[in-house]
Amino acid sequence: MHITVDARMYNSSGIGTYLKNLLTRLLPIADFTLLGDLKELHELSDRAKIISFTAPIYSIEEQLSYRKIIPECDVFWSPHYNVPFLPIKAKKRLVTIHDVYHLAHYDTLTTKQKLYARLIMNKAVSVSDLIITVSGFSKNEILKYTNCKQGKIKVIYNGVNTPPNVYNYEMVKNKYKLPDKYLLYVGNVKPHKNLGRFLKAYLQLSPQLQNDYKLVIAGKIDGFITGDKQLFDFIEVNDGIKNNIIFTGYIDDGDMDSIYNSAKLFIFPSIYEGFGLPPLEAMANHCPVTTSDTTCIPEICGDAVSYFDPLDVADIYNKISELLNNDEKINELINKGNKQAAKFTWDKSVKDHLHLIESIFS
Repeated sequence: MHITVDARMYNSSGIGTYLKNLLTRLLPIADFTLLGDLKELHELSDRAKIISFTAPIYSIEEQLSYRKIIPECDVFWSPHYNVPFLPIKAKKRLVTIHDVYHLAHYDTLTTKQKLYARLIMNKAVSVSDLIITVSGFSKNEILKYTNCKQGKIKVIYNGVNTPPNVYNYEMVKNKYKLPDKYLLYVGNVKPHKNLGRFLKAYLQLSPQLQNDYKLVIAGKIDGFITGDKQLFDFIEVNDGIKNNIIFTGYIDDGDMDSIYNSAKLFIFPSIYEGFGLPPLEAMANHCPVTTSDTTCIPEICGDAVSYFDPLDVADIYNKISELLNNDEKINELINKGNKQAAKFTWDKSVKDHLHLIESIFS
C-alpha cells in the first residue's frame, strides 16, 4: 500500500509530536511518500520518498499546489484539518482532526477566521473517507459542530514515550538555565492555554513558596497566529512573576524528559484540549500533575491527577498550594501517574492506525 502524508508540521509542537512518533514507527511497515521541507525530513529519507513542499499552512498556495504535488497513491493522509479542497490522485483520503477548538470557541475569532474555520472543518469532514480523532471528547465535538456522520469517525488515542533509564538533569539544567526547584508548564501561549489565570494563582502563593519554586514555561513563545499578547503585558507589570519566570524556548529532542522529571509539580490549566499529551508525559517521567477538570482531560488522566476549575484562580491556587505542602499526596500522584501513563503507548497507536488504514479498502 502506498501512503502519502502531508508532513510539513513534522517539527511543530503538538501535531509534530504526533507525526514524529507515528512516522518513525510506520515507515518500516509500508510504502510512504512524505510532503515537506527536505532539510526537516532528511532523517527519514532512507525510509521514505520525500517531495519538497513548503507552501504555508492554510494558504491559497497550499490549495493550488496540492493537486500537482500529491502523487498517485492509495491513501493521502492529512494529519491536520487543512485538507486539499480539489480532486487529487489518491484512491482514498484520511484526515486526523485533533480538536475543533475554533468551532467550539467561535466567538473568539475574527470574521475572516470564522469563515475559514467553518469552511475548512466541514470540507475536511466531507472529502475524507475516514476521520481519526484522538479522544471520545473530540469525537463528540466533531459530531456536534460539523456535518460528520457517526460511522465515519474513529478514536485512536495518542501514546506517550517510555521514560529513559537515566536522566541527565545537570546538563539540561545548564543548557536551559533552569533553577534548582520549579513548577512546570509545557506548551504554547495561546489564550485557551489559560496561562494568565495560572500566573495569577502563582502570585497568591506565600513569599516563601514563590522564593522556593520558580516558574518554568517550556515551549515556543512566539510565532502563533493567536498568541496571548496580554500575557506578556501582565508579566511585565508584576515583579513576582517577572523575576521568577523562565521561558526555555524550543526544547531539543531528548531534553524534555529531564525537565519533567526534575519539576516539583506540573500544572496544566488549559481550557480546551483534544487530547492533552503533556500531563501524560509528565506522569510518565514521575512528575505529579495538577490540571483542569475540563474537556478531554478527565478521560485521559483518570484519577491520577489533582483537578481544578481552570476558570477559578482561587481553586488553581488552592490545588497548587495543597500539593506543595503535602509530600504524601505528591508521592501518591506520582505512583498513580506512572500507571496511568503506561496505558497509552505509541506502539498501540501505530497498530490502530494501520488497522484503520487497511480498513478503508475492505
